[in-house]
Amino acid sequence: MNDAPVILHADDIIAGYLPGIDILNGCSMEVREGELIGIIGPNGAGKSTFLKALFGLVPIRSGTVSLSGEDITNMRADQLVHKGIGFVPQTNNVFPSLTIEENLEMGSYQAHKKFRENFDRVIDIFPVLGERRHQRAGSLSGGERQMVAMARALMMDPHVLLLDEPSAGLSPVRQDETFVRTRDINRTGVTVIMVEQNARRCLQIADRGYVLDQGTSAYTATGQELLKDPKVIELYLGTLGA
Repeated sequence: MNDAPVILHADDIIAGYLPGIDILNGCSMEVREGELIGIIGPNGAGKSTFLKALFGLVPIRSGTVSLSGEDITNMRADQLVHKGIGFVPQTNNVFPSLTIEENLEMGSYQAHKKFRENFDRVIDIFPVLGERRHQRAGSLSGGERQMVAMARALMMDPHVLLLDEPSAGLSPVRQDETFVRTRDINRTGVTVIMVEQNARRCLQIADRGYVLDQGTSAYTATGQELLKDPKVIELYLGTLGA
């Protein structure tokens, strides 16, 4: 039982992109400091929308989000970054014309004086980025771009990191590297909330998982319990969960 304090709490979130059309219909989540949380579910379940709502990118019409007890519902993304939340979108997550180092500089725009200190800390997690710091991000592979995006989000030394489909579109080898790096980030003390289509691999590394279906939180349990849950296997994991 994790008795760490609650760092992020979402209560009965109703949200959507267009007025009158709700994608989320009562999503709730409680995340404790240091946890790695996986969010899985079928396509169209609202997983990415939920993550974006937490980060102020989708308007919340009802419900609340709090960070360490402070109400952050519908707060702007730049304010959330300042308060210690990082976000890595699924696509268009690097500046292709900039070098790796310049991308990371963009990530530290609110704390530029700490750039060198944070750069060295992030390169400890992603050493290959340090070796290739002068290479333009547009010339990198999909997996390498994903590393840059994650590293840039870490440049503000966040307490909570939100990852939207980090393994999407990557080769199996690159997918595995992404999950390993995600666990490495979590082990540095960063709380991670990850939306993933690769449900089985996600639950293997997650402390706890949430299953979203039709815009609501359908199930929650430890990652290992969800991997063995007959309903979750049948509906979301298929033969991979057997």
